[in-house]
Amino acid sequence: MRKVAYLGIKGAYSERAAAQHFGNDMDDVQCQGFDEILALVEKGEVDHGILPIENSLAGTVSTAYELLTAHNVKIQGEVILKIDHALLAMPGTALADIKQVRSHPQALAQCATYLKQHGFEPVNWYNTAGSAKDLAADPVPGVAAIAGADVAELYGLQVLAQHIQDVEQNYTRFFVLGKTEVPPAKQNKTSLIFTTKHKPGALVECLLCFGKRNINLTKLESRPLRDRPWEYMFYMDFDGHTQDENFQEAFAELQEHTADVRVLGSYPAAEMPIQQP
Repeated sequence: MRKVAYLGIKGAYSERAAAQHFGNDMDDVQCQGFDEILALVEKGEVDHGILPIENSLAGTVSTAYELLTAHNVKIQGEVILKIDHALLAMPGTALADIKQVRSHPQALAQCATYLKQHGFEPVNWYNTAGSAKDLAADPVPGVAAIAGADVAELYGLQVLAQHIQDVEQNYTRFFVLGKTEVPPAKQNKTSLIFTTKHKPGALVECLLCFGKRNINLTKLESRPLRDRPWEYMFYMDFDGHTQDENFQEAFAELQEHTADVRVLGSYPAAEMPIQQP
């Protein structure tokens, strides 16, 4: 059985992403930080890591990307998980009893309208599932937690309300990490990072390497270089695999126009979850 490292505890969205990808064929390793996940994968102490990389509402998880570039690991897959928040409380609690709501800051932000409508005070917690687990272990009158509805059964809580997020179409994308490259699938995606030469038109030259070969870019984002003020690193995703001939031509030309370039991995492209009626 493969060992899979993820952020948080049982019931965390990262655990759900791992289960969505691997099913029951995994021995989970719970981690407290992104750096711990990446270190375990890099050292070969686990087979895979699950790393949240971006949310459809909140955008890129910058810390995760920065750590990814600092470790010798490969992206082997991606998972797109539907995020559906619920309000959980101790059994016997009524909605009218609630004064404060705990959860991860991002979950609280994603449910801001619901919290404001009910006059609930948001309280930052380290983790969505952790806010539920801690409430169950140390009940506080008038306090609820935001997590997935399935977390209630895990920790003996009740669901006071479901689907409380402001926007229904809320998804988080996760990378599946490992030590080796994976062979091409039917539909592939590739992620890479590069820094341009410091001259006018440098980024345009880089993008043309892909555009003139009809390679579809699905993500492009800049991040500042820590030790070089006002210079940037670019993250790029595109449809295709490093073994594709058109990519190999594009990559050879890209190397001529960049100061540095690194492929993070080619992997099977995930499908969007099917919407329930």
